[in-house]
Formats: sequence, C-alpha cells, structure tokens
Amino acid sequence: MTTTEEQKLVIASKDNDKEAFASLIQLNKQYMYKVALAILMNDEDVADAMQDTILTCWEKISGLREERYFKTWMTKILINHCYAIINDRKRFTDLSEWKEPAIKDEYNLELKEALSLLDEKYRPVVILYYVHEFETKEIAQILNISKTAVTTRLQRARKKLAGYYNCDFQGEMKNERQEYI
Repeated sequence: MTTTEEQKLVIASKDNDKEAFASLIQLNKQYMYKVALAILMNDEDVADAMQDTILTCWEKISGLREERYFKTWMTKILINHCYAIINDRKRFTDLSEWKEPAIKDEYNLELKEALSLLDEKYRPVVILYYVHEFETKEIAQILNISKTAVTTRLQRARKKLAGYYNCDFQGEMKNERQEYI
C-alpha cells in the first residue's frame, strides 16, 4: 500500500470509519508487534500494549494533525504503553514468584537474547533504527528525546552488542559466529 492510500485510510478513520481504521491497524499490526516485543520481551505484555495502543489511537485519531505522521504518532503511543506496562510490572512483580512461560517463543531467539542484554532505554532505539529503518531524527521525535541522545544510545548499544557478538566495530567477526542482528 502506498503512503497516499494509507493517508486516505487515516482521513477516513478520522471521520469514524471503523473499517478504514481496522485496515490501518491491520497494515501496522506486525510492525507494532515487533516494536513492542523489543521493549517488553514477552507476548502477553505485547498483546496488552497493542490492544491499549489500538484503543488509544481510535479514541484520539481525530487529534492527529497530519495524516502522514500516523505511524510515528502510533509508535509513540505504543512505546508509552510499553513503558507503562514495564513500570506496572516493576511495581507488582516479585521475581521469586515469576515462572518461565511454558510456550517457546519462536521469534528470533538470538535477537531477543541480544536485546535482553541492553538497558530498556537502548532497545527501542535499536529496533526503530535497524529493524524499522527510521532515521535518528524520527526516532528522537517518537521517543521525545534529542537527536544526540538517539545517536549516543545507538553507539552505546552497538558497543554492548559488539562485546556480546565478540566482534570489532567494523562488524568483522572474531570467531565462527556469523549471525548479525
């Protein structure tokens, strides 16, 4: 779907067209899942964050000023819901009571393992930059931080991941492991 067609769906959604909104969400569902999973690291919380995001977007879409920024706007809402879930989890979860989920997650386990090594503030920046190919300026806008902060977080995340993958900063592997994020 082209950007123009997506913008038409946004305009129709602003006019309370439920089918257009459903199509818009369907187009972005996989993207939302990947972003939320990178932050939350478990499917149950991801589902909650996505559901809350969809509801918030529907309720507030009339306030979206420019249709072309729908994805950026939606991503910011999603990330805010993810961090709200993390904060709730910190408040209410006793780690001694936590049990490993019985279902194995097949979503790129090595990527999840590498991302789990990063602090929470680095994960969304890495995912938005490398997986979804947002520019640093757009990431800064989504996360409500400076462009310099985005660049710094990317640099620190690369350094941490380079240590994990045992490679130098030019991406040359120092051992037999050849997978990249």
